[in-house]
Amino acid sequence: MKNINYKGYYFVAPFFLVFLLFNIYPVLLTFYYTFTKYEGYGSPEFIGLENYIRVFSDTAFFEAFLNTLKIWGLNFFLQMGIALLLAALFSDLRFRIKGLGFFRAVFYLPNLITISSVAILFNVMLDWKYGSINQILLKLGLIAEPINWLNDPVASQVSVSLILTWMWFGHTFIVLMAGVSGISKEYYEAALIDGANRWQTFVSITLPLLKPILLYVLITSLIGGLQLFDLPMLLTDGLGAPEGSLNTMVLYLYNQAFRYNNYGYASTVAYALFLITVIFSAITFKSMYRDVKATKNGGK
Repeated sequence: MKNINYKGYYFVAPFFLVFLLFNIYPVLLTFYYTFTKYEGYGSPEFIGLENYIRVFSDTAFFEAFLNTLKIWGLNFFLQMGIALLLAALFSDLRFRIKGLGFFRAVFYLPNLITISSVAILFNVMLDWKYGSINQILLKLGLIAEPINWLNDPVASQVSVSLILTWMWFGHTFIVLMAGVSGISKEYYEAALIDGANRWQTFVSITLPLLKPILLYVLITSLIGGLQLFDLPMLLTDGLGAPEGSLNTMVLYLYNQAFRYNNYGYASTVAYALFLITVIFSAITFKSMYRDVKATKNGGK
């Protein structure tokens, strides 16, 4: 023990100090605030479990939760559907599409644009009087009059979902193609020789072997979707207009803290969001992991 050199600890100490100060301390302080009434100044007033009782009976919180699920749900199914379709096309030996690297870059490009730029772009495009989307739809005869996309509750939620799909399907496609590249080409060649069509090949080979990747995409998308904040915040008035349809859970949390100075209650909303995320992720992982295990055991 005398020969141990402890000088190495001095080099890793700054990391742990910064981690404790900027990561662990805020989490613990936020947890303390959940038991208090705190307006951002003065001393917090301890109120016990009142904030927790309030959050689980707060209709506005549950409306924000439903809004978040609706926006994320439509976005996820569209995003996953497009990514799976593209993955099936690029993995099909009959097509032999070249230039996969080019398409990866093109599909991923929207993900590199800052969210503020995306919000400005679609604010202009979705303008109900002069926006290009309404003008194109009118020219094609698909609508009889302009749609006020950001002033209608359903249209605004669909708009945000479609924007998120456009931004993120390229990322999902790259992840799925990474999974497809790990599938042996012998499976596809054997299916081709046996006369299997594209749908049978996709359902019987590609989809079952991609289940672990699909589980990863689903959980990460769920975690990110439940934290949806920036796009609804920038597209409207920051209060979830129209009629609260874009009032997501994190936007509700943000307004409680920084608009209404209810830091204690906002901290409780943050922990409620964390609890919901953990529960949904655990349920998703459990159900999908059971299918993955069944697939592996069946393959044996």
